[in-house]
Amino acid sequence: IYGKVRRFVKTYSGRKRYSVLGVLDFITKKVITITNDSYITGTEVCELLTRISKEYAGKVVHIILDNARYQKCELVQSKAKELGINLLYIPPYSPNLNLIERLWKLVKNKLRTRYYDQFDVFKGTIDTIINGTHTVLKETVDRLVGEKVQIFDDLVAVTQNSFAKRPVA
Repeated sequence: IYGKVRRFVKTYSGRKRYSVLGVLDFITKKVITITNDSYITGTEVCELLTRISKEYAGKVVHIILDNARYQKCELVQSKAKELGINLLYIPPYSPNLNLIERLWKLVKNKLRTRYYDQFDVFKGTIDTIINGTHTVLKETVDRLVGEKVQIFDDLVAVTQNSFAKRPVA
């Protein structure tokens, strides 16, 4: 960082990757995740759907997703149908409607408070934060994803990218 005084900021310069795919339960604030050291693909999404199906066996499950290609592929669609999971997609370019984005912001804010010189410690910290969403951090997550979230059950697609209220009959 340049200014009147030159300062050096420690950063992790490694090229390691830690991908986290997660689903947030709106009520309990529990997060179910799949992680890996490469990229997320449809296979990981199917693995996550299987975990969710086991966790919520006998219950109707609706998952709200963004429009990532790996979440809309035929493999994921068929797996969801097989497991009886309803997939709903938010409009494109609407991360503000994706509630888990608020959780990722919390995770990033907690990570910024410290420099991690070991990648395993960094990964462990991420996992600890995520695993604490329904226990240690529940109050914080409740504020981020609280009852003020608007849920629109009466919206219908007008076009592929816009929605309108369903007319009352």
